[in-house]
Amino acid sequence: MTLTDVSDRFADRTRDLAHPVIRPVDAAALVLVDRSKRTPRVLLGRRNPALRFMPDMFVFPGGRVDATDRHVPVYGMLDAESERRLLARVARPSVTRARALALTAIRETFEETGLLLGTHEAGTPERLPAAWAAFGEAGLFPDLEALTFVARAITPPRLPRRFDTRFFMADASAVAHRVDGVVGPESEFVETGWFTLDEAKKAPVPRITAAMLEEVEARLKGGNRPWQPVPFYYTRRGRVYREALA
Repeated sequence: MTLTDVSDRFADRTRDLAHPVIRPVDAAALVLVDRSKRTPRVLLGRRNPALRFMPDMFVFPGGRVDATDRHVPVYGMLDAESERRLLARVARPSVTRARALALTAIRETFEETGLLLGTHEAGTPERLPAAWAAFGEAGLFPDLEALTFVARAITPPRLPRRFDTRFFMADASAVAHRVDGVVGPESEFVETGWFTLDEAKKAPVPRITAAMLEEVEARLKGGNRPWQPVPFYYTRRGRVYREALA
């Protein structure tokens, strides 16, 4: 186990030490990478300036797990290394929970960007929950084989919102359909764009997104192999640590 104290880069003066410690909720985010050109690009969305949480910041699409994410018919399975690491360091590990996290990343990406990651190879899914209806209309099964688990981060305590976020990576070629009109002035994302990693680092991003951009860059340089270590960011006794999950 490799453990590094990274507290300096996450120093946060906005935390209220009198605020009760709340349990982080399961969440997932998706790092879409376009490698069709010499320099890889990642998809970021700018959050609506009217939102109370991270307004006007550029982030990866993502959000909290919905109960329906546990019961959606899918195509394929997560790779063994991703599934094993998703089951590690959790109180109640289950394959269903790991699968739901990956599906959350796919659903949230659609809800925030209009992009559907799926496949036509298995026909058209039936009896989908309302949040997943667009996949049925497009004749797509969500494709778990397109995703790789690449990072995890838990929001520090003493904040009003806390998430235990699993970050997944997928290639842009996994996008099988696009629904127009999802991004706009009244939506959660007012714009989206493909950024080189250097461009993304210069954009107004939260500190955890900046850290993830560095992790993505290192992972891509290493070939994005399933067995590459997965970084896990968490807080212990007021210090923020990065642990490499082998």
